[in-house]
Amino acid sequence: MRIKTKEDRRDRIKYRIRRRVQGSVERPRLTVFRSVAHMYVQVVDDATGRTLASASTVEPAVKGGLAKKATGGNVEGAKAIGKTIAERLLGQGVKRVVFDRNGFLYHGRVKAVAEAAREAGLEF
Repeated sequence: MRIKTKEDRRDRIKYRIRRRVQGSVERPRLTVFRSVAHMYVQVVDDATGRTLASASTVEPAVKGGLAKKATGGNVEGAKAIGKTIAERLLGQGVKRVVFDRNGFLYHGRVKAVAEAAREAGLEF
């Protein structure tokens, strides 16, 4: 695979991460995707191929609950998404997950999602 674009580079990193990170019934995989304007998080059980929960800044329930300065494209919005996904998982009885940064660097919004989920009660 030749690297011609930033997306190609992220795909290579993503495949390298996915070789090591696998979701199971006991510890599903929490994966993060960030676009310029929004954040998307979903929790996947790779053994069955099922999505257990998801959250994004596009959802009306989440978008309406964001603080004044929080949007999907900043750290405050990412913290809100991390808290939301943790609440949804804890409601299903899932406490432990494996974090998949999906080829993005672990800083900024991706880090904010992880830290907010940990503060809300998830264990990585």
